[in-house]
Amino acid sequence: MVTLQVNKLIDFVADVFVHADSSPEEARRIATYLTTANLTGHDSHGVIRVPVYVRWRNSGMIIPNQTIEVPVDTPSLAVVDGRFGYGQTVGPQAVKIGIEKCKATGLAAVSTRNSGHIGRIGDWAEMAAAEGLISIHFVNAAGSVLVAPYGGVERRLSTAPYCVGIPRPGLPPVVLDFATSIVAEGKVLVASRGGKKLPEGALIDLDGTLSEDPAVLYGPHEANGPRDHSKGSGAIRAFGEHKGSGLALMCELLGGALTGNGATKPNRPFANGMFAIYVDPKRIDPANFFDGEVTRYIDYFKDTKPAAGVDSVLIPGDKEAMTRADRTKNGVPLPDETWSAIVQTAREVGVSEAAITKATA
Repeated sequence: MVTLQVNKLIDFVADVFVHADSSPEEARRIATYLTTANLTGHDSHGVIRVPVYVRWRNSGMIIPNQTIEVPVDTPSLAVVDGRFGYGQTVGPQAVKIGIEKCKATGLAAVSTRNSGHIGRIGDWAEMAAAEGLISIHFVNAAGSVLVAPYGGVERRLSTAPYCVGIPRPGLPPVVLDFATSIVAEGKVLVASRGGKKLPEGALIDLDGTLSEDPAVLYGPHEANGPRDHSKGSGAIRAFGEHKGSGLALMCELLGGALTGNGATKPNRPFANGMFAIYVDPKRIDPANFFDGEVTRYIDYFKDTKPAAGVDSVLIPGDKEAMTRADRTKNGVPLPDETWSAIVQTAREVGVSEAAITKATA
């Protein structure tokens, strides 16, 4: 295990993307969002993505320094086309448009298509919550066919994330952010590189056998080599049986079909689509009942006797906040295989050995 201090990790990852033709501003933005995912414990969406992003950039699937287009723009609605730019460039711009429209009208929706990997969706909910806004996000990943629907064994869905963010004045927002599969694909990636093992039965093979072996998804692979899910025979399972599978379908139809990104299908370039709704609670609730009731109900929710083996009842965002505090203080832990793959990518794009050594010094 390698542990890196936050600022050093951001500097190093930014250096990688500068060498991969991103502007210094974009490179630091990508590095900051990826590292933030690690800080919150979402390692699947963190710096483990560096080799994948650079590989996509090399193949033309992601275009550095891209400028978004807004083909539809009304007072309360916008369509954002990311033109296959990095998600860390497309995402903030799309959310900013939603925030501005919501503040002006009280309610807004933004449809985003053709974005590179848009990262941890909780980042976008937190961005809206910081402005006092509620947000709801339906996301799909066209071209990333990874998940079997309930009752099936063949891949038909992306991991189809769903996220809701609720602001709390003076407190961290409540952010529910999850893939509609038992695990996100990135968690399979983490497990394949020596990280946390998968939950029992997270994967399913074509013969219906349940598994926790990443090779079911990726096929045989070398420790430091690329992971290609097209080489595997099996799929990730949808969470919650028919309920998770049904929610995943809604994410595909809203985040994919409605946005113009396209619902998931094989043999097309990867792109995230996101349909996001923004609500200003102060427009709905001028008497400000909402804030107090959120506080009252969360206190009531958490004030219950914990089950055996549980220290306390948590709400969405609590675990992330604790992990962020710990890793900000003590550094970001990365499995040796993950760090080795990142270093290999850094060398491939021309990062100096001195910079590699400095990152862990």
